[in-house]
Amino acid sequence: MTDAALRLSGKVAVMVGCSPNINGGIAVGLAREGAKLVCVDISPALAQACAKEIVDGGGEAIAVTADVTDEAQVKAAVASAVDAYGGIDILVNGAVLQIRKGLRQMAVSEFRRQMDVILAGTFLFTRHVTDDMIARARKGNVINILSTEAHQGNPGNIGYGTAKSGLINFTRGAAMELAPYGIRVNSLTPTATAPAEGKARVEAWGVTWQEALPGFRPGFTTGDKGVPLGERPAPSDYAAGAVFLASDDARMITGFDLRVDGGTIARYWRYNPGIDVELS
Repeated sequence: MTDAALRLSGKVAVMVGCSPNINGGIAVGLAREGAKLVCVDISPALAQACAKEIVDGGGEAIAVTADVTDEAQVKAAVASAVDAYGGIDILVNGAVLQIRKGLRQMAVSEFRRQMDVILAGTFLFTRHVTDDMIARARKGNVINILSTEAHQGNPGNIGYGTAKSGLINFTRGAAMELAPYGIRVNSLTPTATAPAEGKARVEAWGVTWQEALPGFRPGFTTGDKGVPLGERPAPSDYAAGAVFLASDDARMITGFDLRVDGGTIARYWRYNPGIDVELS
């Protein structure tokens, strides 16, 4: 495929959060469609490893270290992207903090910290990236990474679900505010993810990373059980969704949530595909 045929050729994408699983897969997918990547993470090792995979694959990328809760660092990260590539066309907000605790176990300081990373971090990057887009008259787009927990109640993970749910209406509100400038804002909902790609990336990157999902819990399905399509999505599946939202194919789509979840949110509460039943 020629560069001209790539859907994101000539575009500059800022990927906020560079875990080797979902976010890393999205970053690589955007690069494969021609985007130049700015890989941002609080961990220098993750940002550098993400950028290196893209460069080693023939793409263009730089690594930037930033704490998404620190406005000065966010501004500096945006400036680094602009200095490197002349502007920004795509922002993917995927920064996350995992504190898996329930309402009765979680300290308010932990709750606030999780809101700060997931919600305030998204606010800060969206604010400063879109300010630059407007100043340069670039009709860019923003993609906020959600979770099935943004749509459904999950016991024992109160802060994460609350913060991710907040991003739903942040996406809608920002979409309405930025529409007059030709800037689109959408979200993408992943779900429990097939582990193979993430594990391979951990090994290739030489980094330490722990999968967020806990092991077996009473009342919960495991593995691919519970997914109507019969298998969990891979990071490359999320990347395909992100590429679509970032491309001109989605030029009339804003304020929308694209669910790449194998049907997990759509299913009726009594229907559990992990249980053998006779369908009639």
